[in-house]
Amino acid sequence: MSDHAVLHVKGRVLVGAEEIRDEVWVVGGRLSYDRPEGARDVRTVEGWALPGLVDAHCHVGLDSHGPVSDDVSEKQALTDRETGTLLIRDAGSPSDTRWIDDRDDLPKIIRAGRHIARTRRYIRNYAWEIEPGDLVAYVAQEARRGDGWVKLVGDWIDREAGDLTACWPREAVQAAIAEAHRLGARVTAHCFAEDSLRDLVEAGIDCVEHATGLTEETIPLFAQRGVAIVPTLVNIATFPKLADGGESRFPRWSAHMRRLHERRYDTVRSAYDAGIPVYVGTDAGGGLPHGLVAAEVAELATAGIPPVQALSAATWGARRWLGRPGLEEGAAADLVVYETDPRADVRVLAVPRRVVLNGRVVG
Repeated sequence: MSDHAVLHVKGRVLVGAEEIRDEVWVVGGRLSYDRPEGARDVRTVEGWALPGLVDAHCHVGLDSHGPVSDDVSEKQALTDRETGTLLIRDAGSPSDTRWIDDRDDLPKIIRAGRHIARTRRYIRNYAWEIEPGDLVAYVAQEARRGDGWVKLVGDWIDREAGDLTACWPREAVQAAIAEAHRLGARVTAHCFAEDSLRDLVEAGIDCVEHATGLTEETIPLFAQRGVAIVPTLVNIATFPKLADGGESRFPRWSAHMRRLHERRYDTVRSAYDAGIPVYVGTDAGGGLPHGLVAAEVAELATAGIPPVQALSAATWGARRWLGRPGLEEGAAADLVVYETDPRADVRVLAVPRRVVLNGRVVG
């Protein structure tokens, strides 16, 4: 499609869960609900259109060993694009992926800087590994480097305890989160277990990743404070295999991981029922491949979240939460077109008919 071509998307344009238009036009890479006068070289795409999908926990520039080269980062971003993921919140990466911002054929990325972890309490080569006295300084550094987010590692296996334990004293996270907020950044944290959650939420955290350790005691606290969760259920599915691998050295940890896995759907449904905001994230780029956003939406539906709300967690709701537009007049034309109504069956997300990024049909 040339720079001067006009794209006409017709059928059902899902501006929101209930707001539906019959058509939208793409002119100069932007959306318009008014038919352009004298349009020539018009290409028409028909079907059910959604805003470009959101993966709110993804790692471009990272694999299971640490940072990757730019060509590998490009392949990761292209894989996400092919599945309709056009907006990524990169929840921690040691690679500099700013060059992607200059590419209008790759998904838009909101970065959280590099993970900040306790010394020897996270995956090697991933994070800044520091002690509590340096937490505020490192949070300030990543707040300035990121795009409005900072990522902490809230808990990890403690080899002496033989189980998951909280990584940071309450006073340290309280001061660090206050500093991030002063600098205009929101804070999220990796948390598998129960122990760190109350301190993080009462310290003012904005989001928790995974959140498998939510309980009857902490769910109301999250709801009251409006703290979002990104459950990454496609990642939680790996817990039994991880537990098997650690059984001989860390039997307490293995048993704990299995319990967290067994109740994962109940945890997510209870969080949703309590009013906790839930968003779609895959945790791609660590041990998982990219392009799993459709599978994660399906997992949320399996957990008992109504299909339209599971869909919103990867589209309208997720974009509002991240402060990015959807299918609004004048917005960048980032959309995905499907054969059938994704509200009726979220599994259709796995087979997009067309992917449009910055007004160009790219898939």
